[in-house]
Amino acid sequence: MRKEEQLALMRETGVVAVIRIDDPEKVSPVFEALLEGGVKCLEVTMTVPRAIQVISEVAKRLPEGMLLGVGTVLDAQTARAAILAGAEFVVSPILDFETIQLCQRYDKAVIPGAFTPTEIVRAWEAGADMVKVFPASLGGPAYIKALRGPLPQVPLVPTGGVSLENAGDYIRAGAEVLAVGGKLVDKKAVAEGRFDVIRDYARKLIEAVAEARRG
Repeated sequence: MRKEEQLALMRETGVVAVIRIDDPEKVSPVFEALLEGGVKCLEVTMTVPRAIQVISEVAKRLPEGMLLGVGTVLDAQTARAAILAGAEFVVSPILDFETIQLCQRYDKAVIPGAFTPTEIVRAWEAGADMVKVFPASLGGPAYIKALRGPLPQVPLVPTGGVSLENAGDYIRAGAEVLAVGGKLVDKKAVAEGRFDVIRDYARKLIEAVAEARRG
């Protein structure tokens, strides 16, 4: 899948699931639950134990039509290792120019983190495909709307505190895609093996985004 197709898939559903769990053995059933719920873009964070190995194993049996990425990337070396393991897009909580350059070299979508207008513009000028606004919970949907005024050309991905309750507000405020972690991939549900909870939440989240886009 080329980068343009990757980005189109992200925009299609409007949701990237952020997987930050302690048991790597639970990653596959979590993926299956998310896919059943309509979420097609999945981000395994580097905080998952043996994250590179997990990405490599999952990439080999990833269902067709799903997109696997890596998150919490802090440097270009980690980005390269994850890409070689099978990650198709790279997300970072910070703005690291070498990571952006590395992803461009491999033709992979890159979504660096930024918060202030200056950081966001610098990320965009450096070649970011989208910019992760983190932590979005500090400003909420109102902050995304305020940013969209002077920066309508930059696709924004609010991350941190995004949930079913505020997903529609973020989309109406101008968010391109939502990154949803703990509210979607609930650690308690994962620990109890209740993957149906994740599936059902994913379905509701996808519908909330679609409804907000319809206006």
